[in-house]
Amino acid sequence: MPEATDAFLLALAGIAATLVGMFMLAVFFYLDSALHRARGAAGSTSDRYMRAGARWVLTAYSLPLIVALALVGVGPVWAAVAFLVLAAALVAATVDTSRRIVRVGATRKSLALAANEVLTSLAVVTLVVLPWILGGWIPSPSDFVPSLLLALAVGFTSTATVIMSVFDAGEASAPTAV
Repeated sequence: MPEATDAFLLALAGIAATLVGMFMLAVFFYLDSALHRARGAAGSTSDRYMRAGARWVLTAYSLPLIVALALVGVGPVWAAVAFLVLAAALVAATVDTSRRIVRVGATRKSLALAANEVLTSLAVVTLVVLPWILGGWIPSPSDFVPSLLLALAVGFTSTATVIMSVFDAGEASAPTAV
């Protein structure tokens, strides 16, 4: 595997930071939307799932952001610690969103959200163990790269799936013209 340079890791962190910012903007737009208010907002099953999903996506994007910066700034030992902490948070968030999606009505019976949940859960398991499979106890920066890229990919697909499900829910609740 090619060596991960500081420039590559900083570019990866920049992409993750951009995705975090864009996701935060999307969350604020959603919170200000009529669809959010129409769903009953705070306290509804759907709202609790959306909160858990937002927490999951932010954690998924934070993993490549923080770990890439740690690899450049403080070295592989501290990057491994940051990776372990954020991976544990991602696993906990995955369990939380999985638990919420099985509740009746949590996703308005969206097949896409359920399929995404299964695939991202499998991806989380993979990305958590991959650096140690590739690099042993203290993985090199290059050993973290596949996991960091996978975290970006599953975060992006989760974002896209949630956006599409919100559009689908909006279409379902919109009045039809006769």
